[in-house]
Amino acid sequence: MMHNVAGKSLGRNSAHRAALRKNLTVSLILHERVVTTLPKAKALRPHVEKVITLGKKNTLANVRRAAALLQDKEAVKKLFDVIGPRYANRAGGYTRIMRMGDYRIGDGGSKAVFELVDNNVLERKLSAVSTESAEAPAEATPRRPSGPRRPAQAPDRIAAIGI
Repeated sequence: MMHNVAGKSLGRNSAHRAALRKNLTVSLILHERVVTTLPKAKALRPHVEKVITLGKKNTLANVRRAAALLQDKEAVKKLFDVIGPRYANRAGGYTRIMRMGDYRIGDGGSKAVFELVDNNVLERKLSAVSTESAEAPAEATPRRPSGPRRPAQAPDRIAAIGI
């Protein structure tokens, strides 16, 4: 029996687990949504919740602790400027794990979407698609001339080399 052993090993040694935890946390903070395996998402959830709790109170000590954990200046800035104030009135439960219906092709691992609650990732994608389609009106495709096809012309590079 394994007594007093916290967390899942995820088939990695301790240094690899720490790197995985840091990289997935930074990705989640920057992108607010990550597709990963279900065991990784479940193992990562407590760590992410603690980092977001640090971001709720913008003190020098908390900034330094978050910088030591994340080691990414852009992620620390977003944590304290955007994510911390967003969850200022929420007492925990900042993340959501949703199982995906399909499995990973290589090894059949179950996939999950690990995301922050109250994110607007889908709204931003939809607005980007709608503005893109509004800016570029649908152009009519040019019609091909009817009749026999002409053979393709040789490029002028042959004439340029002197052959």
